[in-house]
Amino acid sequence: EKQVFQLRAHMYQARSLFAADSSGLSDPFARVFFISQSQCTEVLNETLCPTWDQLLVFDNVELYGEAHEMRDDPPIIVIEIYDQDTVGKADFMGRTFAKPVVKMSDEQYCPPRFPPQLEYYQIYRGNATAGDLLAAFELLQIGPGGKSDLPPIDGPTDMDRGPILPVPVGIRPVLSRYRVEVTNVGHCHSRSHSQSLPLFPARSHSQPLLPFPTPNPASPWLCASQDLPENELLHPPLNIRVVDCRAFGRYTLVGSHTVSSLRRFIYRPPDRKAQLWNMAG
Repeated sequence: EKQVFQLRAHMYQARSLFAADSSGLSDPFARVFFISQSQCTEVLNETLCPTWDQLLVFDNVELYGEAHEMRDDPPIIVIEIYDQDTVGKADFMGRTFAKPVVKMSDEQYCPPRFPPQLEYYQIYRGNATAGDLLAAFELLQIGPGGKSDLPPIDGPTDMDRGPILPVPVGIRPVLSRYRVEVTNVGHCHSRSHSQSLPLFPARSHSQPLLPFPTPNPASPWLCASQDLPENELLHPPLNIRVVDCRAFGRYTLVGSHTVSSLRRFIYRPPDRKAQLWNMAG
C-alpha cells in the first residue's frame, strides 16, 4: 500500500566538527539522504560550529507498507557532513543517522509529539566521533486533501537568505542576548604568535571575536555581544586557535583548543526585586 509523505529536516547547528583545512577550521555543509532524495544545506565558511538554521523540505516521498508500520518504524535518514573545497570535490567529515517523528493524516499536529524538539545526533568518522548535529526531523503524511492539510511552516523569514527557509518557530531555540568577555593573560613556550578566538561562528547574528595580536598583549580584554539559546545545553563550544603570522598576510596554525562548555563561566545578575525584598525584610 502506497503512502505519500513530506519530510521536514530542521537542520539547526553542528558543533565540534573535524578540522579539515590547514587553518584548523572547515567550510562545512550537510547533505541529507532520505529514500531516493537528497538535499544540502548552504556552506558556512571557516567554522567548526556551523549554525545553518535551515529547513529542508522533501516533497512527495512515496513509501510502501502498512500505515501503522510507517508510524512505528519509519525509514532511516542519513546525514553526511562535508567540507567544501575551492578546488576539487568536497571532503567527507562524518556521518550520522536519525529517525523522523511520524504524523499520519488522521492525527493532530499538537504536543507532546509535535512540533518535534531539536536533538543532538553523534557524528562519526569511521569509528571515531567527529562532532554533534543539532536537528529535528518530522515525516508528515499527505492525506486526501493534499499538502494544504499539512501544518503550516511558521516563520521567521529572512529576506537576505532568498529561498532558504529557516527553522520554524516552535522548533528553533529561543535566543537571548549575551555579552561574551575573554581575557588573555598570554601563553608561554612559543614564539611571537597571534591568538584567534572565533566565537560560535554562525549566521549574521553572531560576531566572531577579533584576534589577539601578540602572545602577551598590553590590553588583553575582548568582548562581543552574542545571541545564544536560553537553554544552556544548546550553547556551542568556544574554539581557540593560535596561529603564526607570516608575510603577505599568511597564517600557519600552531595549535588549537576547545572549551566544550561555557556553563561554569556564565554570570547571572542578581534579581533586583529579590534584593529589594530582602532589604525591606
